[in-house]
Amino acid sequence: MKAAKRIFDLVLAALLLLVTSPVLVLASLAIRLSSPGPALFSQTRVGRNGRLFRCHKLRTMVVGTPSLPTHEAPAKSVTAVGRILRRFKVDELPQLWNVLKGEMSLVGPRPCLPTQTELIERRRELGVSSLLPGITGLAQIRSIDMSDPALCAETDAAYLKASSFALDLRIMLGTFYRG
Repeated sequence: MKAAKRIFDLVLAALLLLVTSPVLVLASLAIRLSSPGPALFSQTRVGRNGRLFRCHKLRTMVVGTPSLPTHEAPAKSVTAVGRILRRFKVDELPQLWNVLKGEMSLVGPRPCLPTQTELIERRRELGVSSLLPGITGLAQIRSIDMSDPALCAETDAAYLKASSFALDLRIMLGTFYRG
C-alpha cells in the first residue's frame, strides 16, 4: 500500500503542478500586486515521526502575522486576495512540491505547527505520527480543525485505521465537493 500510495502521490502531484501552474502564476501576481511581501510563504511544520519540514503555501496573510494555527490567527490578518485563495484552496497548491519531495502526501493528517504540543502528543499516542502529513485529510472533509486537538487526532487515527486507496479518493473528492 505504501509504495502504491507514493507512486500515486508522485504522478498526481506532478500532473496537478503542471495543470495548475497558470493558476499559481496568476495567484502569485495577485498576491504581489495587492499586498507587500513575497507570494510564497514557508513555515516549519511537523512531519512524519515528528520530523520538522518547511511547508509551502501561497501567502494569504499580511507580512508580520504571528506564526499561529489558522484558528488562532486574527481574522483581520487575512488579505482580500487571501480570502479568495483560501475559499478555493488555491493557497495549498505549493504543497504539491512538498509531496514531490516526499515530505507530504496528497491525503493524510494536516501538518501542524511545532507549538501545537497537545495535538502532536495525542497523534503520537495514537500512532498517527507514523503517517506523512497530507494536503487534505479526513478531518478536513468532516470540518474538524486543530482547535480541538483530541477530536482532530482521533479523526486522524480513524483515517489511519481505515486507510485505503478508495478512502483517499473519497477524501480528495470530498475536499472539492463538500458543502
